[in-house]
Amino acid sequence: MSLSRRTAARSVRMLGVTAASAALALSAAGTALACDISEFSATAACDGAKGVITVTDKDPTGVPAVITVFLENNGADLRQVGTEQTVVGSKKGVTVTFAEDWEPNAEYRVHVLAVKGKKTFVDADISPNVTTPSKACKADDTSTPSTTPSASPSETKTTPPAGTATPSASPSETSDDSAAPVPSASNAPSAAAQESNLAETGANSNTGLIVGVAAALVVVGGGAVFFGMRRRGSGNR
Repeated sequence: MSLSRRTAARSVRMLGVTAASAALALSAAGTALACDISEFSATAACDGAKGVITVTDKDPTGVPAVITVFLENNGADLRQVGTEQTVVGSKKGVTVTFAEDWEPNAEYRVHVLAVKGKKTFVDADISPNVTTPSKACKADDTSTPSTTPSASPSETKTTPPAGTATPSASPSETSDDSAAPVPSASNAPSAAAQESNLAETGANSNTGLIVGVAAALVVVGGGAVFFGMRRRGSGNR
């Protein structure tokens, strides 16, 4: 009987140790999985020309957390940035963004309040405070200079030398190529009119031949008169 009592007592002690170890393990696991301030981080960055404060929650348990951001001035809250935002974290991380036109080297305090049910897991500030970069945000210059196409050889105009008169374009050059040129009116008489005038004045007859024959007759007649007067003078002697 004494042996069985010893065995029973030993078994009870082993069960107690095992239960205590299990309780400690569960407590440690629960503490490791609980929401903690170390799972939150904050940075100041630029979104184009605007500044932003970004808070990241990497709580794998997904405890809802209320994030509030304050601008600091000599260790005191100067003003609250926007309105508070609620974030439910994950193992990969979930971010919330606060729009803020921050100044270079400014300081911001980020407070986290994580509550689930009646239990408060986090009620603390992210440490250290967020300090903005030393250079302010500015707009990204994405515009590209426009290239002016060079004039084609057909469009290039040659400037005449100084003192040289530039000929004006004739009507046929300035008119549309598809329009047929209109013949200009001329004051010169037509071919039919010239023929009628020549017929009236006799210019189309043998006037030259007649004038030549008449001149020859005048010469012959003059010579006959000259010789006749010469004979008469010799007969009188």
